[in-house]
Amino acid sequence: MKHVMFVCKKNSCRSQMAEGFARKLGEGKVAVTSSGLEASEVNPKAVEVMAEVGIDISEQTSKPLSDFNPQDYNAVISLCECGVNLPKPWVLREIFQDWQLDDLAGEPIETFRRVRDEIKQRVVKLIDELS
Repeated sequence: MKHVMFVCKKNSCRSQMAEGFARKLGEGKVAVTSSGLEASEVNPKAVEVMAEVGIDISEQTSKPLSDFNPQDYNAVISLCECGVNLPKPWVLREIFQDWQLDDLAGEPIETFRRVRDEIKQRVVKLIDELS
């Protein structure tokens, strides 16, 4: 089984949604974690828009990347152009991608929905690549 780390600046929206999709859609195929360059809290709008598509991320928590070891992961996915700020061992994994999704801080619910749908498409593709 491949291990995937989704990482963002604060691990509050995009990386949390990616983790939720990967857990559900990649069940039995990938093990998944998300983290941030710094930890914060899961954004209630992210929880809301994921619930709209039947995925509960309300129990997920925000975690700092420093709590994890890069050698434990096959794939590292940056969701916010933070790849340039990641320590080198994280960028040198078997798969590294920087998805560059819109920042959701202060955005309306419609933007959360659009980015959620973009994340789902990319997670589906990633799971296919890893399987």
